[in-house]
Amino acid sequence: MKHIWKAAALFVAAITIASCNENKFTVEGQITNAKDSLLYFENVGLEGINVVDSVKLGDNGEFSFKEEAPKAPEFYRLRISNQIINVSIDSTETVVIKGEYPGMASNYTVSGSDNCEKIKELTLKQMDLQKRAIAIQQNTALGINGINDSINKILAAYKDDVKRNYIYKEPFKAYSYFALFQALGNWLIFNPRTDKDDIKAFAAVATSWDTYYPHAERGQNLHNIAIEGMKTQRIVDAKNQDIQIEASKVNESGVLDIALRDNKGQERHLTDLKGKVVLLDFHIFALEDSPARIIMLRELYNKYHAQGLEVYQISLDNDEHFWKQQTAALPWISVRDENGINSQLLMLYNVPAVPDFFLIDRGNNIVKRAAQIKDIEAEVKKLL
Repeated sequence: MKHIWKAAALFVAAITIASCNENKFTVEGQITNAKDSLLYFENVGLEGINVVDSVKLGDNGEFSFKEEAPKAPEFYRLRISNQIINVSIDSTETVVIKGEYPGMASNYTVSGSDNCEKIKELTLKQMDLQKRAIAIQQNTALGINGINDSINKILAAYKDDVKRNYIYKEPFKAYSYFALFQALGNWLIFNPRTDKDDIKAFAAVATSWDTYYPHAERGQNLHNIAIEGMKTQRIVDAKNQDIQIEASKVNESGVLDIALRDNKGQERHLTDLKGKVVLLDFHIFALEDSPARIIMLRELYNKYHAQGLEVYQISLDNDEHFWKQQTAALPWISVRDENGINSQLLMLYNVPAVPDFFLIDRGNNIVKRAAQIKDIEAEVKKLL
Protein backbone atom coordinates (compact mmCIF):
# COMPACT_ATOMS: atom_id res chain seq x y z
CA MET A 1 0.00 0.00 0.00
CA LYS A 2 2.90 2.35 0.81
CA HIS A 3 4.27 1.84 -2.69
CA ILE A 4 0.88 2.80 -4.15
CA TRP A 5 0.71 6.03 -2.14
CA LYS A 6 4.32 6.86 -3.00
CA ALA A 7 3.62 6.33 -6.70
CA ALA A 8 0.48 8.45 -6.44
CA ALA A 9 2.42 11.22 -4.69
CA LEU A 10 5.10 11.18 -7.38
CA PHE A 11 2.40 11.27 -10.07
CA VAL A 12 0.74 14.30 -8.44
CA ALA A 13 4.11 15.99 -8.07
CA ALA A 14 4.87 15.37 -11.72
CA ILE A 15 1.54 16.88 -12.74
CA THR A 16 2.17 19.89 -10.48
CA ILE A 17 5.62 20.46 -11.96
CA ALA A 18 4.28 20.11 -15.49
CA SER A 19 1.43 22.53 -14.87
CA CYS A 20 3.85 25.07 -13.38
CA ASN A 21 6.09 24.82 -16.42
CA GLU A 22 3.12 25.31 -18.69
CA ASN A 23 2.45 28.70 -17.08
CA LYS A 24 5.92 30.11 -17.57
CA PHE A 25 7.72 31.86 -20.40
CA THR A 26 11.42 31.73 -21.18
CA VAL A 27 13.82 34.34 -22.51
CA GLU A 28 17.15 32.77 -23.30
CA GLY A 29 20.12 33.11 -25.59
CA GLN A 30 23.64 34.41 -25.72
CA ILE A 31 25.38 37.79 -25.43
CA THR A 32 28.96 37.37 -26.60
CA ASN A 33 31.97 39.53 -25.74
CA ALA A 34 30.41 40.30 -22.33
CA LYS A 35 32.25 38.02 -19.90
CA ASP A 36 31.70 39.02 -16.25
CA SER A 37 29.07 41.60 -17.27
CA LEU A 38 25.83 41.67 -15.28
CA LEU A 39 22.83 41.05 -17.53
CA TYR A 40 19.59 42.35 -16.08
CA PHE A 41 16.14 41.08 -16.97
CA GLU A 42 13.70 43.91 -16.20
CA ASN A 43 9.95 44.41 -16.35
CA VAL A 44 8.92 47.64 -18.07
CA GLY A 45 5.71 48.22 -16.12
CA LEU A 46 3.21 51.06 -16.09
CA GLU A 47 4.60 52.26 -12.76
CA GLY A 48 8.25 52.01 -13.75
CA ILE A 49 11.07 49.59 -14.49
CA ASN A 50 11.75 46.78 -12.02
CA VAL A 51 14.55 44.21 -11.98
CA VAL A 52 13.05 40.72 -12.27
CA ASP A 53 16.29 38.72 -12.38
CA SER A 54 19.96 39.04 -13.29
CA VAL A 55 22.93 36.87 -14.16
CA LYS A 56 26.68 37.31 -14.41
CA LEU A 57 27.66 36.19 -17.88
CA GLY A 58 30.35 33.58 -18.38
CA ASP A 59 32.78 32.88 -21.20
CA ASN A 60 30.07 31.84 -23.69
CA GLY A 61 27.61 34.57 -22.66
CA GLU A 62 24.67 32.18 -22.35
CA PHE A 63 21.66 33.12 -20.22
CA SER A 64 18.14 31.90 -19.46
CA PHE A 65 15.33 33.63 -17.58
CA LYS A 66 12.04 31.88 -16.78
CA GLU A 67 9.06 33.69 -15.24
CA GLU A 68 5.31 33.36 -14.75
CA ALA A 69 3.39 33.97 -17.97
CA PRO A 70 1.28 37.17 -18.03
CA LYS A 71 -2.46 37.12 -18.71
CA ALA A 72 -2.08 39.93 -21.25
CA PRO A 73 0.93 41.11 -23.26
CA GLU A 74 3.69 42.44 -21.03
CA PHE A 75 7.00 44.14 -21.72
CA TYR A 76 10.49 43.32 -20.51
CA ARG A 77 14.02 44.23 -21.44
CA LEU A 78 17.52 42.78 -21.32
CA ARG A 79 20.10 45.32 -20.18
CA ILE A 80 23.86 45.55 -19.74
CA SER A 81 24.80 49.05 -18.65
CA ASN A 82 22.95 51.36 -21.10
CA GLN A 83 22.58 48.73 -23.83
CA ILE A 84 18.95 47.55 -24.03
CA ILE A 85 17.00 44.91 -25.95
CA ASN A 86 13.21 45.24 -25.62
CA VAL A 87 11.08 42.10 -25.37
CA SER A 88 7.33 41.51 -25.30
CA ILE A 89 5.71 38.40 -23.88
CA ASP A 90 2.19 37.23 -24.76
CA SER A 91 1.93 33.90 -22.96
CA THR A 92 4.22 30.91 -22.50
CA GLU A 93 6.51 31.30 -25.48
CA THR A 94 10.28 30.84 -25.55
CA VAL A 95 12.11 33.82 -26.99
CA VAL A 96 15.70 33.31 -28.11
CA ILE A 97 17.98 36.34 -28.36
CA LYS A 98 21.58 36.36 -29.52
CA GLY A 99 23.65 39.51 -29.52
CA GLU A 100 27.10 40.98 -29.12
CA TYR A 101 28.21 43.50 -26.55
CA PRO A 102 28.71 46.47 -26.51
CA GLY A 103 26.44 47.05 -29.54
CA MET A 104 23.75 44.57 -28.57
CA ALA A 105 20.95 47.18 -28.67
CA SER A 106 21.07 47.05 -32.47
CA ASN A 107 23.27 44.04 -33.18
CA TYR A 108 21.12 41.09 -32.15
CA THR A 109 18.85 38.41 -33.56
CA VAL A 110 15.55 37.24 -32.12
CA SER A 111 13.41 34.16 -32.76
CA GLY A 112 10.32 32.57 -31.24
CA SER A 113 8.19 35.71 -31.21
CA ASP A 114 6.76 37.70 -34.10
CA ASN A 115 6.10 40.59 -31.71
CA CYS A 116 9.75 40.70 -30.65
CA GLU A 117 10.87 40.66 -34.27
CA LYS A 118 8.59 43.62 -35.03
CA ILE A 119 9.83 45.43 -31.93
CA LYS A 120 13.37 45.02 -33.24
CA GLU A 121 12.29 46.49 -36.60
CA LEU A 122 10.70 49.45 -34.84
CA THR A 123 13.76 49.94 -32.63
CA LEU A 124 16.10 50.05 -35.62
CA LYS A 125 13.77 52.47 -37.41
CA GLN A 126 13.70 54.72 -34.36
CA MET A 127 17.51 54.64 -34.10
CA ASP A 128 17.79 55.64 -37.75
CA LEU A 129 15.29 58.47 -37.19
CA GLN A 130 17.37 59.67 -34.23
CA LYS A 131 20.57 59.70 -36.32
CA ARG A 132 18.93 61.65 -39.13
CA ALA A 133 17.46 64.17 -36.70
CA ILE A 134 20.87 64.72 -35.08
CA ALA A 135 22.48 65.19 -38.51
CA ILE A 136 19.87 67.82 -39.38
CA GLN A 137 20.41 69.64 -36.08
CA GLN A 138 24.14 69.79 -36.74
CA ASN A 139 23.61 71.31 -40.19
CA THR A 140 23.89 74.98 -39.23
CA ALA A 141 23.48 76.07 -42.84
CA LEU A 142 19.78 75.28 -42.59
CA GLY A 143 19.04 77.87 -39.92
CA ILE A 144 16.58 77.37 -37.05
CA ASN A 145 13.46 77.37 -39.24
CA GLY A 146 15.05 75.07 -41.79
CA ILE A 147 16.14 72.63 -39.09
CA ASN A 148 12.66 72.54 -37.55
CA ASP A 149 10.97 72.08 -40.94
CA SER A 150 13.34 69.28 -41.92
CA ILE A 151 12.92 67.41 -38.64
CA ASN A 152 9.14 67.79 -38.83
CA LYS A 153 9.18 66.31 -42.36
CA ILE A 154 11.17 63.19 -41.44
CA LEU A 155 9.09 62.81 -38.28
CA ALA A 156 5.83 62.99 -40.24
CA ALA A 157 7.09 60.40 -42.73
CA TYR A 158 8.17 58.12 -39.89
CA LYS A 159 4.79 58.37 -38.16
CA ASP A 160 2.94 57.67 -41.40
CA ASP A 161 5.06 54.56 -42.00
CA VAL A 162 4.60 53.23 -38.46
CA LYS A 163 0.85 53.91 -38.42
CA ARG A 164 0.20 52.20 -41.76
CA ASN A 165 2.56 49.24 -41.43
CA TYR A 166 2.40 48.54 -37.72
CA ILE A 167 -0.23 50.29 -35.57
CA TYR A 168 -3.28 50.19 -37.86
CA LYS A 169 -2.23 46.92 -39.49
CA GLU A 170 -2.48 44.87 -36.27
CA PRO A 171 -3.49 47.19 -33.41
CA PHE A 172 -4.12 44.28 -31.03
CA LYS A 173 -0.47 43.22 -31.17
CA ALA A 174 2.06 44.05 -28.47
CA TYR A 175 4.37 45.68 -31.01
CA SER A 176 1.66 48.21 -31.90
CA TYR A 177 1.42 49.17 -28.24
CA PHE A 178 5.23 49.45 -28.15
CA ALA A 179 5.20 51.72 -31.21
CA LEU A 180 2.94 54.25 -29.47
CA PHE A 181 5.56 54.98 -26.83
CA GLN A 182 8.65 55.42 -28.98
CA ALA A 183 10.53 58.66 -28.41
CA LEU A 184 12.77 61.05 -30.30
CA GLY A 185 15.13 62.33 -27.66
CA ASN A 186 12.93 63.26 -24.71
CA TRP A 187 9.79 63.72 -26.82
CA LEU A 188 7.14 61.13 -27.59
CA ILE A 189 6.89 60.52 -31.34
CA PHE A 190 3.15 59.92 -30.98
CA ASN A 191 1.74 62.58 -28.68
CA PRO A 192 -2.03 62.49 -28.11
CA ARG A 193 -1.84 65.74 -26.15
CA THR A 194 -0.85 67.77 -29.19
CA ASP A 195 -1.94 65.81 -32.28
CA LYS A 196 -5.48 64.74 -33.20
CA ASP A 197 -4.21 62.00 -35.51
CA ASP A 198 -2.09 60.57 -32.70
CA ILE A 199 -5.20 60.35 -30.53
CA LYS A 200 -6.71 58.11 -33.22
CA ALA A 201 -3.67 55.82 -33.11
CA PHE A 202 -3.95 55.44 -29.32
CA ALA A 203 -7.70 54.92 -29.62
CA ALA A 204 -7.33 52.20 -32.26
CA VAL A 205 -4.94 50.19 -30.11
CA ALA A 206 -7.02 50.82 -26.97
CA THR A 207 -10.17 49.51 -28.66
CA SER A 208 -8.39 46.40 -29.92
CA TRP A 209 -6.94 45.68 -26.49
CA ASP A 210 -10.42 46.07 -25.00
CA THR A 211 -11.54 43.34 -27.36
CA TYR A 212 -8.65 40.90 -27.17
CA TYR A 213 -7.45 41.55 -23.61
CA PRO A 214 -10.52 42.74 -21.67
CA HIS A 215 -9.79 44.30 -18.28
CA ALA A 216 -6.04 44.44 -18.99
CA GLU A 217 -4.47 47.33 -17.10
CA ARG A 218 -2.46 48.43 -20.14
CA GLY A 219 -5.59 48.58 -22.28
CA GLN A 220 -7.34 50.76 -19.72
CA ASN A 221 -4.26 52.97 -19.55
CA LEU A 222 -4.41 53.46 -23.33
CA HIS A 223 -8.06 54.42 -23.04
CA ASN A 224 -7.25 56.97 -20.36
CA ILE A 225 -4.51 58.47 -22.50
CA ALA A 226 -6.78 58.68 -25.56
CA ILE A 227 -9.63 60.21 -23.55
CA GLU A 228 -7.29 62.69 -21.88
CA GLY A 229 -5.97 63.65 -25.31
CA MET A 230 -9.51 64.13 -26.59
CA LYS A 231 -10.34 66.25 -23.56
CA THR A 232 -7.28 68.44 -24.07
CA GLN A 233 -8.00 68.80 -27.78
CA ARG A 234 -11.62 69.79 -27.17
CA ILE A 235 -10.51 72.47 -24.73
CA VAL A 236 -7.95 73.79 -27.22
CA ASP A 237 -10.55 73.81 -30.01
CA ALA A 238 -13.00 75.60 -27.74
CA LYS A 239 -10.44 78.25 -26.85
CA ASN A 240 -9.64 78.76 -30.53
CA GLN A 241 -13.35 79.40 -31.08
CA ASP A 242 -13.60 81.64 -27.99
CA ILE A 243 -15.88 79.10 -26.31
CA GLN A 244 -15.55 78.48 -22.59
CA ILE A 245 -15.55 74.85 -21.59
CA GLU A 246 -14.77 73.25 -18.24
CA ALA A 247 -12.45 70.25 -18.27
CA SER A 248 -14.62 68.52 -15.66
CA LYS A 249 -17.55 68.55 -18.08
CA VAL A 250 -15.74 66.70 -20.86
CA ASN A 251 -17.21 63.20 -20.92
CA GLU A 252 -14.97 60.32 -19.86
CA SER A 253 -15.90 56.68 -20.15
CA GLY A 254 -14.58 53.28 -21.12
CA VAL A 255 -15.54 53.69 -24.78
CA LEU A 256 -14.62 56.41 -27.21
CA ASP A 257 -17.72 58.52 -27.64
CA ILE A 258 -19.64 58.67 -30.91
CA ALA A 259 -21.96 61.60 -31.59
CA LEU A 260 -24.03 61.36 -34.76
CA ARG A 261 -27.53 62.45 -35.78
CA ASP A 262 -30.28 59.86 -35.90
CA ASN A 263 -32.95 59.47 -38.58
CA LYS A 264 -34.99 62.18 -36.85
CA GLY A 265 -32.17 64.71 -36.82
CA GLN A 266 -31.34 64.39 -33.11
CA GLU A 267 -27.69 64.08 -32.06
CA ARG A 268 -27.19 60.81 -30.18
CA HIS A 269 -24.14 60.10 -28.01
CA LEU A 270 -22.99 56.53 -27.47
CA THR A 271 -21.79 57.39 -23.96
CA ASP A 272 -25.30 58.58 -23.00
CA LEU A 273 -26.29 54.91 -22.95
CA LYS A 274 -24.20 54.16 -19.87
CA GLY A 275 -26.27 51.89 -17.62
CA LYS A 276 -27.52 49.80 -20.55
CA VAL A 277 -26.04 46.85 -22.41
CA VAL A 278 -25.30 48.19 -25.88
CA LEU A 279 -24.84 46.43 -29.18
CA LEU A 280 -22.77 48.89 -31.23
CA ASP A 281 -23.45 47.94 -34.84
CA PHE A 282 -21.63 49.15 -37.97
CA HIS A 283 -23.98 48.54 -40.90
CA ILE A 284 -24.62 49.24 -44.57
CA PHE A 285 -28.28 48.83 -45.55
CA ALA A 286 -27.41 48.60 -49.24
CA LEU A 287 -25.64 45.27 -48.70
CA GLU A 288 -27.37 42.12 -49.89
CA ASP A 289 -27.46 40.44 -46.47
CA SER A 290 -28.79 43.53 -44.68
CA PRO A 291 -32.44 42.32 -44.39
CA ALA A 292 -31.44 39.07 -42.67
CA ARG A 293 -29.17 40.95 -40.28
CA ILE A 294 -31.92 43.43 -39.39
CA ILE A 295 -34.34 40.57 -38.66
CA MET A 296 -31.78 39.00 -36.32
CA LEU A 297 -31.23 42.31 -34.51
CA ARG A 298 -34.98 42.97 -34.24
CA GLU A 299 -35.58 39.56 -32.63
CA LEU A 300 -32.75 40.18 -30.17
CA TYR A 301 -33.94 43.72 -29.42
CA ASN A 302 -37.57 42.72 -28.91
CA LYS A 303 -36.56 39.94 -26.56
CA TYR A 304 -34.13 41.84 -24.33
CA HIS A 305 -34.79 45.57 -24.68
CA ALA A 306 -37.05 45.64 -21.61
CA GLN A 307 -34.18 44.10 -19.60
CA GLY A 308 -31.73 46.84 -20.61
CA LEU A 309 -30.48 46.06 -24.12
CA GLU A 310 -30.03 48.94 -26.56
CA VAL A 311 -28.80 48.96 -30.16
CA TYR A 312 -26.73 51.88 -31.42
CA GLN A 313 -26.55 51.27 -35.16
CA ILE A 314 -24.24 53.33 -37.38
CA SER A 315 -25.11 53.38 -41.06
CA LEU A 316 -22.32 53.94 -43.58
CA ASP A 317 -24.70 54.19 -46.54
CA ASN A 318 -23.98 56.96 -49.05
CA ASP A 319 -27.64 57.65 -49.83
CA GLU A 320 -29.19 59.50 -46.88
CA HIS A 321 -32.75 59.27 -48.23
CA PHE A 322 -32.42 55.50 -48.71
CA TRP A 323 -31.08 55.15 -45.16
CA LYS A 324 -34.00 57.10 -43.69
CA GLN A 325 -36.45 54.88 -45.54
CA GLN A 326 -34.78 51.72 -44.28
CA THR A 327 -34.66 52.88 -40.65
CA ALA A 328 -38.05 54.61 -40.35
CA ALA A 329 -39.66 51.64 -38.61
CA LEU A 330 -36.67 50.42 -36.58
CA PRO A 331 -37.12 50.71 -32.79
CA TRP A 332 -33.48 51.29 -31.83
CA ILE A 333 -31.05 54.19 -32.26
CA SER A 334 -30.18 54.59 -35.94
CA VAL A 335 -27.50 57.12 -36.82
CA ARG A 336 -25.51 57.72 -39.99
CA ASP A 337 -21.94 58.78 -40.72
CA GLU A 338 -22.00 60.81 -43.92
CA ASN A 339 -18.36 59.87 -44.58
CA GLY A 340 -19.47 56.32 -45.40
CA ILE A 341 -16.69 53.77 -45.68
CA ASN A 342 -14.17 56.59 -45.22
CA SER A 343 -15.47 57.16 -41.70
CA GLN A 344 -12.76 57.78 -39.12
CA LEU A 345 -14.83 55.69 -36.73
CA LEU A 346 -13.81 52.57 -38.63
CA MET A 347 -10.20 53.36 -37.82
CA LEU A 348 -10.88 54.35 -34.23
CA TYR A 349 -12.77 51.12 -33.58
CA ASN A 350 -10.49 49.00 -35.79
CA VAL A 351 -13.28 47.82 -38.09
CA PRO A 352 -11.65 46.20 -41.15
CA ALA A 353 -14.94 45.29 -42.85
CA VAL A 354 -18.64 46.04 -42.50
CA PRO A 355 -20.90 44.71 -41.02
CA ASP A 356 -19.26 44.40 -37.61
CA PHE A 357 -20.44 44.90 -34.06
CA PHE A 358 -19.28 45.27 -30.45
CA LEU A 359 -20.94 44.46 -27.14
CA ILE A 360 -20.65 47.13 -24.45
CA ASP A 361 -21.49 46.50 -20.80
CA ARG A 362 -23.51 48.73 -18.48
CA GLY A 363 -20.37 50.56 -17.41
CA ASN A 364 -19.62 51.73 -20.98
CA ASN A 365 -16.80 49.19 -21.43
CA ILE A 366 -16.29 47.23 -24.64
CA VAL A 367 -16.49 43.54 -23.76
CA LYS A 368 -16.30 41.66 -27.06
CA ARG A 369 -16.51 42.13 -30.79
CA ALA A 370 -18.25 40.00 -33.40
CA ALA A 371 -15.21 37.85 -34.20
CA GLN A 372 -15.07 36.66 -30.59
CA ILE A 373 -18.75 35.78 -30.29
CA LYS A 374 -20.28 32.42 -31.24
CA ASP A 375 -23.67 32.91 -29.60
CA ILE A 376 -24.70 36.56 -29.47
CA GLU A 377 -27.84 35.91 -27.43
CA ALA A 378 -25.86 34.06 -24.77
CA GLU A 379 -23.35 36.89 -24.56
CA VAL A 380 -26.09 39.51 -24.24
CA LYS A 381 -27.77 37.53 -21.43
CA LYS A 382 -24.47 37.39 -19.53
CA LEU A 383 -24.21 41.18 -19.58
CA LEU A 384 -27.84 41.77 -18.63
